[in-house]
Formats: sequence, structure tokens, C-alpha cells
Amino acid sequence: MSILFEEEEKRITLHTKDSTYQMKVDSFGFLLHLYYGRRTEGSMDYLLTYADRGFSGNPYDVGADRTYSMDALPQELPCQGTGDYRSPAVIVKNADGSYGCDFRYTGHRILKGKYNLPGLPAVYAEEDQAETLEVYLEDRASGVQITLLYGVLPQRNIITRSACIKNGGSGKIYLEKAQAACLDWVCGDFDLISFYGRHAMERNMQRTPILHGAQVIGSRRGTSSHQYNPMMILARRDTTEDAGSCYAMSFVYSGSFQGEAERDQYNQTRVLLGLSEELFSYPLEAGETFYVPEVIMTYSSTGLAQLSQNLHTCIQKHLCRGRYRDQVRPILLNSWEASYFHFDGASIYRLAEQAAELGVEMLVMDDGWFGRRNDDYSGLGDWKVNEEKLGESLGSLIGKINGLGLKFGIWFEPEAVNEDSDLYRNHPDWAFSVPGRSPVRARNQLVLDFSRKEVVDYIFDQVCGILDQGNIEYVKWDMNRSLTDCYSRGTKDQGRVSHDYVLGLYDFLERLTKRYPDLLLEGCSGGGGRFDAGMLYYTPQIWCSDNSDAVDRIRIQYGTSFGYPMSAVGAHVSAVPNHQNGRITPLRTRGITAMAGVFGYELDPKKLSEEEKQEIREQIRVYRRYASLVMNGLYYRLTNPFEQEAGAWEVISEDGGEVLVSAVLLEVHGNMTTNYIRLKGLTENGMYQEQETGKIYAAEALMEAGIPLPVEMGEYRAYQMHFVRVEA
Repeated sequence: MSILFEEEEKRITLHTKDSTYQMKVDSFGFLLHLYYGRRTEGSMDYLLTYADRGFSGNPYDVGADRTYSMDALPQELPCQGTGDYRSPAVIVKNADGSYGCDFRYTGHRILKGKYNLPGLPAVYAEEDQAETLEVYLEDRASGVQITLLYGVLPQRNIITRSACIKNGGSGKIYLEKAQAACLDWVCGDFDLISFYGRHAMERNMQRTPILHGAQVIGSRRGTSSHQYNPMMILARRDTTEDAGSCYAMSFVYSGSFQGEAERDQYNQTRVLLGLSEELFSYPLEAGETFYVPEVIMTYSSTGLAQLSQNLHTCIQKHLCRGRYRDQVRPILLNSWEASYFHFDGASIYRLAEQAAELGVEMLVMDDGWFGRRNDDYSGLGDWKVNEEKLGESLGSLIGKINGLGLKFGIWFEPEAVNEDSDLYRNHPDWAFSVPGRSPVRARNQLVLDFSRKEVVDYIFDQVCGILDQGNIEYVKWDMNRSLTDCYSRGTKDQGRVSHDYVLGLYDFLERLTKRYPDLLLEGCSGGGGRFDAGMLYYTPQIWCSDNSDAVDRIRIQYGTSFGYPMSAVGAHVSAVPNHQNGRITPLRTRGITAMAGVFGYELDPKKLSEEEKQEIREQIRVYRRYASLVMNGLYYRLTNPFEQEAGAWEVISEDGGEVLVSAVLLEVHGNMTTNYIRLKGLTENGMYQEQETGKIYAAEALMEAGIPLPVEMGEYRAYQMHFVRVEA
């Protein structure tokens, strides 16, 4: 069993293959955190210390014992109002207007299988792959009850955390803060690794020491955002890619979030991850229940590479769903950068013809096919095919494209609306806006109030009406702005709206995936503005970024790789000069960079030379050869492209028999020095043959000394090396 309860000591231990998580119920009923780290046996309660600490309050129950204080003890669920002045996981505004709660243990249950969360995405597993721990806590004064949920996938080294909060009292309460996970360390020096950015430059890795005080990351934007990703890592100061202890926390949620790392007066460290406090004041009437979105946790004692691989496997095999979870995805050509809004049915068909000649497998018609949508200013919300613009019905166009041997995909932005639309003219109250104030626009659009069921139902019916018109096998689901003016006409409690909006989105996506089980959904929010584990539950791939420049993408994909598998990364080859930054990079470099994810194209084939077209045909052939390896292999970061002259990465099969190494020279200088790339994860004492040259290398040589990249003239040269293990 992976979950153990020792009755006499009231100690609970969660074991995975390589980690141990331990807590205990003390004599006063408080649930104390003892340990999370490398797998161990026995009791870890010796780590708890007690002393008379000035100005640290003592629970009333302990009487004259001034050595007992929640202000210093590590806890599973720290709450506001217990004398703990560190950041709490839960804040409750009680029915009488008071703030405070005091949750004590009342019982627990150990169950086979993994818990689920109604209306929320969550990790799943077969019954024999996981166990669930439910720990029951109650605040006796208010009647509020909390069930802490722990899911253990022992072979994946994964522990998930969530909570179910029920108002067991008689009056209305408000949740003012709800964090899914808290980790308390009584000692140790840690770095916080977070992933910041902006539109078209997302998930830049930042590593900073956790010093006294609090470091906070998060999003106030209603989405997980370009600015911070809802995934963070705690690493010991000496931790590297290949050695040292580190912990990851990934929030399975697509809305506003908050992550905190705090070092306290006693050099203890607390890390929290969950819902943002801003604009959050969620009401619970008597008997109502709130489910906190879950956090995926994993630990590695052997560095960051293993930590990432744990997350990759969990997300790919236990979070993503549907037909395409384990399948190689079709290679697509998206129409956006080829034509923007300026197309008709005939030009889309010609684009499809050119795509078919190149060996592309799917044509995607992007923004501009519906309503009066010829620019950013109008049409959003009117999900009716503009047959006048296309010159034919959607079904007719799809049939012709299918006749070329291509699949067909289409773009939607269901969560947004233009003021110049029939939908807005008929239902202006369906868009978020504050009474008496002019709304804030972004990209000339407003956000529909998905916290209201009637709005979700209407848009769902409109989208289904489009999808039923032909053989549509792919949808690019876009969301091109953040939430402001977060006011709903559907409730008097505005503090619930931001979260209910996300629940409405999830309801929509759940219904869509059930109605169209073979539909491939690709998430997008200005590219990578909603790249999170929550969306991956519904969309097994997400546009990594609107920035398709190869050099920038190496850095964006580097940061992304810490928390997300390459099977989730939509990566395209675009034209040059690049549409986001004007940079010119070789077509080979663009191709190799995009092959680190779900491969596709974002360009106009008719502007290509015959040589370029032949090179693209070769790229497609190469990607097809490696696609299964890229999707299912173990991923290693070989260099840090923010610090080194080359960006290099590796994918290796689980059995170590096949290796694909890719590298791009990011800097070139006069009298250039040689860059050596050291491989990782090879079979010890194995021999590997590079398939292009036929040369055979010892595994230890490739891992210790590395292999040199050619010294060549020219910017942004790219290289790919394919190794296969051979008999010595």
C-alpha cells in the first residue's frame, strides 16, 4: 500500500516509488506536516521542536504551555485565526462577520483509485495505479468542514492535493482564500524557480533564493496568463539538472492563481499554491460545498531533469484525455500568417492544394470565416458562416479539401465578443462590464460572461451548429484577452464571478469533448497565455506562443519543458522575416526548433522557392520519422539557452535505445570556439551509432565529454543527430 496509517501515533505516510510524504495528528487534533522528500521509513516527528517563542501565540487548549504555537509548527492546512501569522491556506469570513477558523482532525479514509473533482479537471488513474487519502477536519465553532484530498500515484512519483470545503453551519459564509496545497519545511535553504513572461515571450525561467519575507507569483487576469505560469519549483541551493533535491507544484487550473514562497522568522519555509485572493470572495450557503482545484506535486532527489520527466508523464498519461492522447498528431498548415483576414473559399482551397503538395496532413482555416469578420473590430460572437465571403457553404469547402486527402480544422474564439456584432446588440448584458462604467477593451473585444449558464449554453449551441456542417477534425480554441470589468448580472456576489467563469469554460469544454470524442482541440490564448495543466485536460496540445521565431522559441520551449511534455507544445514553422520580431533564420533551423513539439506550418507556400518547398517536404519526412519518439520519449535539457551559446535538447526512448539530439547556435563570433554537447540518460556501457555518419560512440564518452558542434560561418545554424544503441 502507498498510504499507511499508524493508529497509536496517528501518523499518516504517503509513499511513492522514490518519495515519502508524512503528517500526523497531534494530541490537540492539529494536522502537522512532518516530511516530504526522498523515500524513507520510520517516523519523522523528531523534526518537530518546541520552545517558548516570544510573541507567538498559543492555542487555548494547551493551557500554560508556551512552547506550543501554530506560529512555528509545520502544518498541512494553515488557517487564519490560529495564531499563525504566516500566510494561510484558507481564510473564512464567518456568518457573523468574523474572520477566523480552527480546523481539527475528525477522521480519515484510505480508498483505492484516484479521487475526482466535480466540474474541475484532475489527474486520473486506474484503480490499481493510485490510492486516495481523505482527511476530515472541522471548525467546531462555525461548523465548516474541510476534506483534504491526497491522490498518490506511486509508480509515477506523483502526489496530488485538493480540498473540499463544506458549510456545515446554518448561516452564509465566504471563502476569502483557498489554496490547494501547502508545504512547510522546518529547515533548509531553497531557491524558487518560476516562469515569467509577456505575450510572445512566455515562460522565461527565473531562479531566485527564498529570503526572509514573501515572494508571490500569480495572475489577476482571469486566466493563468502569459505573465506567470501556474507551476513552480522549489530547489535546494545546490540542485542542478542532474543532481540535488527539488519539488514541483503545478496548479490544474486555468484562471487567476497565486503562488507564495515565504521564509519566516525561524528560517522555516512555506510554499502555497492555489486560487488568487484578488476578486475572490466565494459565498457558501448552509450545506453548500466548494471544491478547490488540485495541485500536482512531485519530488526528485536527482535533479531537475527527473522532476520534469515526472510531470511530463503525469500530464501526458494521467491528465490529457481522448483519442489523440497517445497518437501522433497530424501535421497542419494554419492560414493565419498566409492570409490573415483576407481570404475566400477559393484562396483557402488553393492554400490546401499547396499544403497537400508539400505533404501537410491538415489545413486549418483561422480567424475571419464568420459573421462580418474582416478585421478585429467586428463579428466575434456571431458564429454563422459567412457564405458570401467564402463563396460557398462550409460543408462544400470542407468536402473539397478532404478530397485532396487533407483533414480540415477551424478557428473559434467562443469566450469573446465584439460590440459590433448581432450577439452584443441583442444581449449587451452578456458581456462583462461594470454598471455605470465604460468597459475596458482589448483587441477591440469584450469577454462573455461564462459564469452564466444561459450564455455558455447559447455559445455551445452556436459552435455545435458550425461543427455539424462538415467533417471538422480540429479546433483551434483561442482567447485573446484578459478579464477586466469582472461584473456579472447573474449574481449579487461578485466575488464568485472570476472562478465561476472558469467553471463555465470547463463545462463547455467537457460537453464539447463528449459530443465530439474524435475532435482534436488545440488551446490558444494569444498563443501561450493559458498554457496550464487545467486546459490540457481538455486540449491535449496548446499553442506554445504566438511567437514563432526560432531563436525566441528555443527559450520559450526551454522554460515550458520544466513543467509540460513536448506532446502538449504546438510548434510551427513560420515565414521570414518573422512576423513577430523581423528576424531571419534558416528554414532548417525553424524546422528543427519546431520539431521539439507538435509540428506544423504557419506560412504561405506560394511565396516559397522550389528549393524551400523541397526542404519542407524533407522536414515533414524527418518529423514523421521522429514524431513518436518526440511525443513519448524522455526529454532532457542539454544547455541553458539564456546563458550558453547553443540551445540544445534531447529526446530518448524509455529503453534508452534511440536518441534524438537537436541544437541551434544562438551566437556566432569571429574565431569561434567549439561547443560540445553532452548527452544524458544513455545506457551505461552502451554503444551508440549516429545514423547519418555511421560513427559509433561509447555512451560514457557522449555523456562525459560530449560531441562537438561544427564550427561554421552563418547565423543560427541548426543540427540534428540521431543515435541508435548497437551491440558492442
